[in-house]
Amino acid sequence: MLKKLDTWRYYSLGKENYYASMKKIFLNNLLSLRQANTIVAVFAGCFALASFIPLFIKNASIEGSLSKAGICFAAALIAFILAIYTNYKMQTVFINNRFIYIVTLIFYANVVFFGMYLSVWSSRDQLATIFLCLLICAPLMVINSPLFNLGLTGGAMICFIVSTIIVKDFNNYILDIVNVIIAGVISLYFTWQIGKLRLGLELSASMLEDERNNYYDQSTIDELTKCKNRRDFQQTFKRYLSNYRTSDNWLCVAILDIDFFKFYNDHYGHPQGDDCLRSVGRVLNSLQDMLDVYAARVGGEEFALLWFEAEVSHVDVVVSRLLDLIKELKIPHEKSKVAPNVSISMGVFVEQCGAETDTQTMYDMADKALYNAKEGGRNCAVITGSTIEQYKITPTP
Repeated sequence: MLKKLDTWRYYSLGKENYYASMKKIFLNNLLSLRQANTIVAVFAGCFALASFIPLFIKNASIEGSLSKAGICFAAALIAFILAIYTNYKMQTVFINNRFIYIVTLIFYANVVFFGMYLSVWSSRDQLATIFLCLLICAPLMVINSPLFNLGLTGGAMICFIVSTIIVKDFNNYILDIVNVIIAGVISLYFTWQIGKLRLGLELSASMLEDERNNYYDQSTIDELTKCKNRRDFQQTFKRYLSNYRTSDNWLCVAILDIDFFKFYNDHYGHPQGDDCLRSVGRVLNSLQDMLDVYAARVGGEEFALLWFEAEVSHVDVVVSRLLDLIKELKIPHEKSKVAPNVSISMGVFVEQCGAETDTQTMYDMADKALYNAKEGGRNCAVITGSTIEQYKITPTP
């Protein structure tokens, strides 16, 4: 019994999957509510106009026509206001589920009482055809939880049955009650099936999106260091060069590698070498949050960085911070000829945003600066640019 209850509530899909999928569906419900209320507004407005037709084809009571037109116009006005309001709320950044439940409840109540008026109060001697159609169709406009749909449909059926018993004679209301029970069951069944189908589609789309993201990550992220790989660096470099922000004046590209890393690997072993690369990768990835610096592994122990600067003088801050962070790792390197711990050499090329320089030229200039850093003693950074005179930065003593 409990298993059937969970299946009815869609929990068989998994509670976490159900809530995640419903969160996305609720946002789509706003569009459905806007469209549904627009349809109801037009539908009720047509009934309001049609209420005056008997005045021209037969001697009908003007009071009755005005009364019917007024009620239909009120239903049309409520639906129109809801359509305008939901359209306005769709422009906002955050919509909570409670708001969607309230709008759905008002929409459904408006439709139900409008249908009850047409099928019960103004048509005492006729079957409630209009109400039965609305009872089946209205819940199909939006996707809600089965419990909420049960409450809406059950409440509408109870209101209709009570009104029918009060207004209609025995022969008419017995048939209406039987029909409304059948219509209610049909409505609940179809809303449950449609909801299940929609949740399944949403879940499948979410799983496909996750798989796509995983494949994308696998193709753009270096497995060892978790930095971006060379392929992603080349694509990002081109994008940075052409899509810089108006607030940025300078584009910086840096090439760095670990000093005497071959000696480190030979002395400590490749597993220890991999740990060293992971540690350096973590430092480089941390620059993304700290200083908005993009990092990629482009070779064995070689990495590349990209970032924008509003002021060229701030390049020193980024470079000095990175040199100090590597120094703070305090990874012993007995075979290094420049420091007792692991260190890096770095070449930085700075170009003004909007310049004609291409990515390959900038990369080559940064690589040349890296060569100069190595020639100049390693454990340092050499900064240069087309309008900047070359200079060197070393870690804080």
